[in-house]
Amino acid sequence: MSVAERSEEEVLGAAGTPLRPLDPSDASPDEGVVKDLPLIDEKAVEQLTEGLLSHYLPDLQRSKSALQELTQNQVVLLETLEQEISKFKECNTIPEIDALFSEAKHYHNKLVNIRNEMMMLHEKTTKLKKRALKLQQKKQKEELEREQQREKELEREKQLTAKPARRT
Repeated sequence: MSVAERSEEEVLGAAGTPLRPLDPSDASPDEGVVKDLPLIDEKAVEQLTEGLLSHYLPDLQRSKSALQELTQNQVVLLETLEQEISKFKECNTIPEIDALFSEAKHYHNKLVNIRNEMMMLHEKTTKLKKRALKLQQKKQKEELEREQQREKELEREKQLTAKPARRT
């Protein structure tokens, strides 16, 4: 890699000043690595890959299954935790429920009192209706007796009035 190919960060420091003076002979440390490698047989690469895989793959698969099991356990724990949280939330609503029940009891007592008052008023009105009916009947009877008495008096007056004698 030449000086022109280097990035600005490699050449400049944090303050934007050169780290050292650039020299045209500066070369990348990676230059020539590919040239130095001997030619590798493809079959050897394949066998080395298979060996590497056969050595590490079982451990990786066991790790994968262990991670899956841990993930499942975490899911179960999260669900359990959510259930416990909801139970605590329900515990917070218990005082509200108690308040509702006490309020319901209060209104139930009011309703019982109102019902008792209504029954008492019904009994009183029934007695008053009976009394009114009796008074009405008594009044009608008295009027009938007065009417009969008047008729008797009129009849008696008719009888007491002088009657002219009949001429024979």
